[in-house]
Amino acid sequence: MGMCHSFRSRIIGPHSSITYSGRTGANAGLDGEPGQQDNSSDLELRDQRRVEEKARIKAEIKRSRNIDKSLKAEKREYKQTHRLLLLGAGESGKSTIVKQMRILHVNGFNEVFNTFQDLQKHLKNSTIVTAMSTLTPPVRLANPAHQFRIEYILNLVNQKDFEFTSEFYEHAKTLWQDEGVKACFERSNEYQLIDCAQYFLEKIEIVKQSDYSPTDQDLLRCRVLTSGIFETRFQVDKVNFHMFDVGGQRDERRKWIQCFNDVTAIIFVVASSSYNMVIREDNQTNRLQEALNLFKNIWNNRWLRTISVILFLNKQDLLAEKVLAGKSKIEEYFPEFGRYTTPDDATPEPGEDPRVTRAKYFIRDEFLRISTASGDGRHYCYPHFTCAVDTENIRRVFNDCRDIIQRMHLRQYELL
Repeated sequence: MGMCHSFRSRIIGPHSSITYSGRTGANAGLDGEPGQQDNSSDLELRDQRRVEEKARIKAEIKRSRNIDKSLKAEKREYKQTHRLLLLGAGESGKSTIVKQMRILHVNGFNEVFNTFQDLQKHLKNSTIVTAMSTLTPPVRLANPAHQFRIEYILNLVNQKDFEFTSEFYEHAKTLWQDEGVKACFERSNEYQLIDCAQYFLEKIEIVKQSDYSPTDQDLLRCRVLTSGIFETRFQVDKVNFHMFDVGGQRDERRKWIQCFNDVTAIIFVVASSSYNMVIREDNQTNRLQEALNLFKNIWNNRWLRTISVILFLNKQDLLAEKVLAGKSKIEEYFPEFGRYTTPDDATPEPGEDPRVTRAKYFIRDEFLRISTASGDGRHYCYPHFTCAVDTENIRRVFNDCRDIIQRMHLRQYELL
């Protein structure tokens, strides 16, 4: 009895008593008793809850496994993707490189209408006449009878939206043929003029047609200010590339840090022809010097010490035109060019003028001098001469860069 009493005490407590029902035998616990009904309902409810709980846990386990599976797939895809950060000063040609990737590896352009509107704005901004009176000394029309055309154009400058009438096209075309306007164009390094001005002014007869549709070359030449960060995804031979285009103006550069995490390589784009131009931000700093300063900051950035740079020395076509014209000499802006000799490793393009070869390799070596100064061997600079509006040139250069990018990618994940 002691053991039974002790066991009972552990179950129901030492001071509890058991109350027995007054009904015993076969009649005890018959259906219809209130207590028995309550017990049956409780059991059914508990069973139902257990079933629901099991189903819920099973569903959560399945969902968790699906999430894990998706995360593994995303991680695998992330590791297999080459992420390229496109950097450079304003108007260096970064966005044109992105357009070329879309022509070569995506489905071309899908915003032709918006680009056509930008193209029309380019025509208005390319008329040059707004700068004629601001130069020192000022430039005058060769034919004063065209002064009313200038007044018509000047009246449109501050209008955000206006209709591009046949009258506008006629005035722009006639003014572009005036020798005074041509003389102002030759001094375009003294004011801000988009690179594509001559290209579009010479196409006025085509652009003004009602059935005009922009060509790929028109779209490539059309410049749109990049503000913020834009991602372009494409695939080459089953390899995924993500290219991030970042605004190049000074006030945009503070956003770059968002893109620095875990990129495969940096593509730094330089406008080689900008040696005699100043930046829009202050109308004072030399554009090529600005690019050199920016490159130095990126190269020596402590967060980027292991990321190699593919250097696109862009706008080689415009550089050649300036050098051969002989009006803006590089040594006037970079005195050290006067002592520079073409290096032995120079490989001129077929038929290339030696003066052009010397100029483009001088600019190349200015950047390489920065990249070799650290000598830490943790990242490298790979220079290429490019013309972003030339699709075949970009195709060839990017194909050459793919092996470099692949090696960087393997090294990034310690596979090389």
